[in-house]
Amino acid sequence: MEQEDATTLLIEWLRTPDHGNYSRYGYDIYVPHLLRVYLERIENLRHKNIEPRVRELMPNFFAAGWELCRRGILRPGVNQYGAQATNDGNAGCGYSITPFGQLWLEEADRDDYIPTEPGRFSQMLAEYRGKFGDGFHERGQEAVRCYGSHSYLACCAMSGAAAESILLAAAIAKTNENDVLKQYKSGNGRRKVENIVIGKARIQLQNEYRGYVSLLKYWRDAAAHGHASGVSENEAYTAIALLLRFAMYTSDHWGELLD
Repeated sequence: MEQEDATTLLIEWLRTPDHGNYSRYGYDIYVPHLLRVYLERIENLRHKNIEPRVRELMPNFFAAGWELCRRGILRPGVNQYGAQATNDGNAGCGYSITPFGQLWLEEADRDDYIPTEPGRFSQMLAEYRGKFGDGFHERGQEAVRCYGSHSYLACCAMSGAAAESILLAAAIAKTNENDVLKQYKSGNGRRKVENIVIGKARIQLQNEYRGYVSLLKYWRDAAAHGHASGVSENEAYTAIALLLRFAMYTSDHWGELLD
């Protein structure tokens, strides 16, 4: 189990916490007890076999809990003043959900699988290198590295550039490279290439496709100007998450886009 797996489980537990017969003390969730219930039910572990597994897995849950704290979904500590606390809970085992976290969890369309660590973004984007080409791979990996180094404006710019590489790859697969590049380098070239890909597609597909690229295009264009951008970490995270979703969406609808 990696940190991303622990994060996915932790989010599931935030929505439907099951502490079994164990106490949560004064916290909204008490991770070791949630993990014990999980190991009993999913891995069929019992008694003395559970504790070594808990000790093995808890470092990933410590990291996952901290990541959700960093994103404002959780906070360390008890859920109300005067509630019971424990030394282990205050040392990273117990968390409470923030007001923002409550709203976040209520969003039914929240993409829980979106990774929180740059390494997993890199792996997931790399899966599309064969379909979208080296230009996409280079720019996508640059976006991930920029995010990891807190270069958020550069991350958004590279995410937009990688999205354009997806667009170019689809247009080239649909027609031919020379014609596509000629139109791309002309006035309003991006719009012309976009029209090659989705100009005759059904309206719903056109709208969904434009929805993915519009924000990425905004960040790409904003990065090209000389004024201060004020791009934050949240915007950079959204940019690479949206890039990943755009790659998935284009891959899933590849056949229809090329008709």
